[in-house]
Amino acid sequence: MNRWMQIAYEEALSGMRVNDGGPFGAVIVQNDQIISQTHNEVLRTNDPTAHAEINAIRAASQKLGRFDLSDCTLYTTCYPCPMCMGAILWAKIPIVYYGATEADATKGGFNDENFHAHIRNPQDAFDLRPLDLEKTRTLFDQWLEKSDRILY
Repeated sequence: MNRWMQIAYEEALSGMRVNDGGPFGAVIVQNDQIISQTHNEVLRTNDPTAHAEINAIRAASQKLGRFDLSDCTLYTTCYPCPMCMGAILWAKIPIVYYGATEADATKGGFNDENFHAHIRNPQDAFDLRPLDLEKTRTLFDQWLEKSDRILY
């Protein structure tokens, strides 16, 4: 087993043993050094966003003092869900190694395949309604007028 994936695997096991969350672990590596290693903590924190990948990105960003992780690699024990994929994209992580597939996660009782389908057609998942478009659009004009804005 790949050494980084082995660490992610052990993280997943440790989280499962204490009922922190599901069978998910993640490691972020930079220059052959571990920056963060975490597991799923949805149950421990009652936070539906506390997936292993999200936790790893948060810890790595805090440790490195930046949101851009484009010089890092993510190892995760399962194919990332849409939320985690979004976080990976926002963090600019260019390479992601994953273990189990979304079909494996679905077989394990997780809704990954369903979530991926909903991303393609979000109107099938919940009722999306625009509200106050004219006013809220002005926020982007105000953003562009800021001389000290930092793009991410």
